[in-house]
Formats: sequence, structure tokens, C-alpha cells
Amino acid sequence: MSTPVSPPTGSESNTDAASASFVDVRDLAFRYGDRKALDGISFSLDRCRILGLLGPNGSGKTTLFRILCTLLQPQGGQIRLAGLDLEADPAGVRRRMGVVFQTNSLDQELTVAENLVCQGRLHGLRGARLTTRIEELLERFDLGGRRNSRVRTLSGGMRRRTELAKGLLHRPQILLLDEPTAGLDPHIRQEFWKHLTDLRDSSGITILFTTHLMEEAEVCDRLVILDQGRVVTEGSPVELKDRIGGDVIVVHSPDPNGLKARIQARFPGPASVVNGAVRMEQHRGHELIRDLMEEFSGEIQAVYLGRPTLEDVFIRETGREFQASAEAISR
Repeated sequence: MSTPVSPPTGSESNTDAASASFVDVRDLAFRYGDRKALDGISFSLDRCRILGLLGPNGSGKTTLFRILCTLLQPQGGQIRLAGLDLEADPAGVRRRMGVVFQTNSLDQELTVAENLVCQGRLHGLRGARLTTRIEELLERFDLGGRRNSRVRTLSGGMRRRTELAKGLLHRPQILLLDEPTAGLDPHIRQEFWKHLTDLRDSSGITILFTTHLMEEAEVCDRLVILDQGRVVTEGSPVELKDRIGGDVIVVHSPDPNGLKARIQARFPGPASVVNGAVRMEQHRGHELIRDLMEEFSGEIQAVYLGRPTLEDVFIRETGREFQASAEAISR
């Protein structure tokens, strides 16, 4: 990973941002009536890092995102971004923040350049300063050849790059993105995330994004996993998977509960039934599979062996599959 660069100079600089945690969220709470959307959320992030907020639908990601970008006021807790208290100085926070929403915020009938001019003027940029900044961003995101194209004629990937350029016009220190690659194909997603990691490494921007895509969460420096308004675990993707400490074995059987009881009586170690299959974590899992097949071959329909994934981390922390958690919330 590249060494973090110095913060922006000039009117965009912020000497207060030298605190230990560039992003600090403590005991954040928010309710919709009787439902707790956020129930004591806490996490922190150092400067020049990428943090992913991963969770199924209904986990609190959208509410948290809206609070972070000052669209909602928290009902409890405290947030400090770039050294500023969000509730005490929301205008100061907004000056240091760029936002890319999940839904389109571009004017479809304006050109790429016209959209950027309008956004720049909202931030007080004018004349040569604005023109120079637009040229920098068009070049960075390979949009120069489409500067005069109406947004409605662009591909999905080009629109997202234009949204990203728009959010960066005023040289923010923090960039917030809500489900930034929703609806994009895998190749365009990879391209988009390369732009974000380049921004972190070359411009010193701190990035927070929400996602429900496991593969997208792998790009983070730090990951916060949410479920039902709570932080269930956090750490780097590698750290979280290493905590499982072995192989993941999934055994399919016509009688998973009965097989689980018989496995636990015969072999040491925990086992659980998740989504109709017996799930275990074991060092040298292939050896346990050999023993299981010798002992219970007549009860086993299929066996899966794999290294831990973020899905496995979610299952271990919640007892449910990621998608199953989303479906339970929606019912």
C-alpha cells in the first residue's frame, strides 16, 4: 500500500484532521417509530483508508449513510469527520466531503462538462480555477472525449465516472459512496474500484462506501459488517476471514439436524445447521471429510470444502446466511 500523501493545501486544508481517527462514530442511534434502525453503532477510521459498510438490506446502511452525509440528524451518539463535530458544524463537514449517491444525480440533458460546471459553481468555483479542475478530472477518469456528450447518451460506467468526478470537484478530504457500483457489470466494477484505490493512494482521500456485495467489500482496508442496526464485527477482510481459523465444511443431508447431533457425538468441535445444511469449521478440513464419509456416507448427499469467505464470517457472527438475513428483514 502506498504511503499516505499530505492533505490538500489552501482553503480546502484542515489542520484539525490530524487527530488519531479521521472518522470517529460513537454510539450512533436512530429510530423510525418503534424500530431501531441504528442501535449503538461505533467505528473509527484512519486517514487515507477505504472503509466498507457491508450489510444486507435492512441492516442500517442507508440510514447511516444519510446521517454521515448530513441528510439526517442522529438521535443519539456522536460523529466526528475530519476533526469536526457533525452536529455542531454540518456546513464545515459538507465542505470537506464529497458524496456519490446510489441514484443518479446528473442532469441527463446536460453534457458531461456542463454538469461539472454546475456542480463547481455550487461550491463557489469560478473561471480558470473551475476550468482547470474540470480538465484534471476529465483526464483522470478518461472522460475527455465525451465532455460534450449529453449524459443520457453515456454508458453506465461513464455515468458513474462522471458522478465520481462531480463529487471530487471541490477537493474533498472524505468521499462517501452509497452502493456505488449497483447495476454495473463485473468488468466496469473492477475499473471503478481501480479509480477509487488510485484516489486513496495519489490524492490522500479517505473513502467510505456502503455495499451488499461481498466481492466488493474485499477491496477495503477496513470493513464494518452490519446486521439489524448493529456492528456485528469489524477489521480488515483478511483479518476477519483469518479469525475463522480453518476450513469451512458444509454437509448436505436429508436430515441435517439429526446428522449434526450424530457428528457432534462422534467428533469434537462445534457444528450448526444453516439454511438446511450442517456447517463446521475445522483445521485440515479434508481429513474430517474423509472421516465423515467413512462414518456417515449413507446420510451425506454432498460435501463442500472451502477457505473462509466474508459470507462465512457473516454466518459465524449472526447464525444466518447473508441473503437469508436480508429476506428475514423484508418479511
